[in-house]
Amino acid sequence: MLICVTNRKNCKDDYLSRISQLAKGKPHAIMLREKDLGLTEYEYLASKVNEICNLHDVTLMINNNITTATKLKLKNIHLSLSDLRLYKSEVSELTFGASVHSVPEAKEAQALGASYIIAGHIFSTDCKKGVPPRGLSFLKEVCASVTIPVFAIGGITKDKIEDIKKTGAKGVCVMSESMTCTNPVNLTNDFRF
Repeated sequence: MLICVTNRKNCKDDYLSRISQLAKGKPHAIMLREKDLGLTEYEYLASKVNEICNLHDVTLMINNNITTATKLKLKNIHLSLSDLRLYKSEVSELTFGASVHSVPEAKEAQALGASYIIAGHIFSTDCKKGVPPRGLSFLKEVCASVTIPVFAIGGITKDKIEDIKKTGAKGVCVMSESMTCTNPVNLTNDFRF
C-alpha cells in the first residue's frame, strides 16, 4: 500500500494537477502535509484536495490539523504521537494513525487506538538532514511489536520495496517521489506492495 505525502514546495508543476494525477493512480491514501500553512490556507487547500480525492475514490488523510478535519467533516487524520496523547478524545470518532520513532512508541500508539502507524525515518532523507536513519532492523522490530499496519517512511525509493516487504510492513509513505516523479499516475505501480 502506498500513501502519497504532499509537500507543495517540492512540486515543480501545478500542485493540484499533480494531486489529481496521483489520485488517478489509486494510492491507499494521500496525506495533506503542508505543515507551514496557516489554518485558513490549509483548510482551503484541504477542501480542494478532498474534491480531487473524492472524484477518484481515494482516502484523504489530514496531517495533524484536527480543526480542518472536523470543519470539513473528514474522517481520516494522522497525528504525531505527542498530539495523539493530547487530543485522543477529540479524534476518537475518526480513523487516526500516528508517527512513531521507537518500539515503545509503536506499542503506545496502538494502545491509544491508532488504526495504523508510520515508522521512520528508515533511510537517509533530505527531510531529516543530519539525523541518522533508523534502518530496516528498526522497522522489522516495530512491525513485530504491534498488530496494526505499519507504513515505512523516510528515503523510500522503489528499489527498496522488496527489502521493506521482508520486515512485515504493510506499505510505504512517499513524499519526494510523489511531488517530483515524471509520471504520477504510475507511482502506485512503481511502489506496489
